[in-house]
Amino acid sequence: MAGFEDIKEHMEVIGADGVHVGTVDHIDGDRIKLTKKDSGEGSHEGHHHYISRGLVADVEGDRVRLSANGDVAVTFEEEKNDAV
Repeated sequence: MAGFEDIKEHMEVIGADGVHVGTVDHIDGDRIKLTKKDSGEGSHEGHHHYISRGLVADVEGDRVRLSANGDVAVTFEEEKNDAV
């Protein structure tokens, strides 16, 4: 079982149910910063989203598996407007 320190750029982030949540841009402290291309639509578009270290269950090959299902993990994401 790999840990948080094994997370690298461009790894896929998936929920516990295997649903794609995003792609790692880089590690920012105790959070995973996702790429903008996975930023969603509407008010979420153009923002980087973050996943807390506490949601990481495992690192499997080139995937980061979260402890929450994809639809639930998205509600825990913290976003930051890069324009500010």
